[in-house]
Amino acid sequence: MSIRPFRDIKRRKTREISVGNVKIGGDNPIAIQSMTNTKTTDIKSTIDQIINIAEEGADIVRVSCPDESSTKALKDISKHVGIPIVADIHFHFKRALEAAENGASCLRINPGNIGDKKKVKEVVNAAKNNGCSIRVGVNAGSLEKDILEKYKEPCPEALVDSAIRNIQILEDLDFFNLKVSVKSSDVFLSLWAYRQLSKKTDYPLHLGITEAGSFIPGSIKSSIGLGTLLLEGIGDTLRVSLSDDPVKEVKIGNEILKSLNLKKRGVKIISCPSCARQGFNVIETVKLLENKLSHIKSPITLSIIGCVVNGPGEAALTDLGITGGGNNNHMLYINGNQTNKIKTNEMIDRIVSLVEEKDIEIQKNSQIK
Repeated sequence: MSIRPFRDIKRRKTREISVGNVKIGGDNPIAIQSMTNTKTTDIKSTIDQIINIAEEGADIVRVSCPDESSTKALKDISKHVGIPIVADIHFHFKRALEAAENGASCLRINPGNIGDKKKVKEVVNAAKNNGCSIRVGVNAGSLEKDILEKYKEPCPEALVDSAIRNIQILEDLDFFNLKVSVKSSDVFLSLWAYRQLSKKTDYPLHLGITEAGSFIPGSIKSSIGLGTLLLEGIGDTLRVSLSDDPVKEVKIGNEILKSLNLKKRGVKIISCPSCARQGFNVIETVKLLENKLSHIKSPITLSIIGCVVNGPGEAALTDLGITGGGNNNHMLYINGNQTNKIKTNEMIDRIVSLVEEKDIEIQKNSQIK
C-alpha cells in the first residue's frame, strides 16, 4: 500500500561513509546494528550468533575485542559471515591494529582513550591500509577526566565536547571515514546530546540508549529515545541495547524503523487488542501468524481485527486483512477489497498462503526492475 505524504520524515543530510559493503549516511537506509555476547574466542558460537543476527535483519554487527586472542579470532569469523564486523576496542591501541588486519570493517574507539598521538596515528594508518571506518564512541559513563572536571557531571555539552574533540583528532590525521555516537543510559541526556551534535557535524550518527536494561524496559526506553530522534530526522545507524538475546535487539530495531516507515521489511501486522466483540481469538491468531510469517522479508501489511467496528477501515489500508464476523464467518480482504468469507479453522493457513504468494510476487517484480 502507498505511504501518505504526511508520514514522510525529512532526514538530516549527512556525508556518506562505508562500513565494509554497507553505506552509511547520505541517502542510504538507516542501518541496524547489534553486538555479540559470546566469547569472541569461541569462534563457532560467535559465527552462529552473527548469522542469527543477520537473518533477523541486522546490517552490521559489533564484536568485543578485549585481548589479542579475540582480535586474532576475527580472521576466521569474518570469513564465515556476510555482514561487516565492527571491532569494539577500548584503551589498548594494538587491539585496533590487530582487528583491522584480521577482517574488521570498522573500529569502535574513543581516540582520547587510546593514548598519545603516535598511537592514534598508528590506528588511523591501520584503518586506512585495511579499508576500515572508525566509530567515535562517546559514552556518558567514560568521559575524559578534564571534561568531567569542566562540567562537573555528564551532560549533553560534555558528551558533545568529547565527540568534537575526538573527531578533530582524526581529522588532523586526514581521516574522515567515520561515524559518531554520544550514548547515555539516560533518555533525556542522550536526546539532547544527539540534538546538539547534529548541529555541529555532518558525520553520520549512530544512535543508542546504552545499558537500557532488560527486554521490556530496554525496548521502551530505546523506542522513546531513538524514535524521538528519528522523527526529528536524526540518525543513520542504530542499536537497541538490551540485556537479552542480541537477535531481540535487531527485532526491536526493525520494529522501530517500520513503525516510522523508515524501513520496509517483513510483515507488518496491525491488530486490535481484542474484546468481547471479537469473532475469533485475535491474540492467539496474531501470535501464530507472527511465528509462521517470520521468514517473510518483503514489506507486506496485514490487518487482523476481531470485529467490524474498525476492521473494514483498517483492511482498506493494508495488503491483506481479516475482519471478524458472526457465526464463524470472517471477511477476507485483499488489497483493501472484500473478497470472500472464511471459517476460523481455515484462516491461518489461508493468510499464510496469501502472504507467501504476495512475497513471491514482490520479489519477482523487484528482479524485473
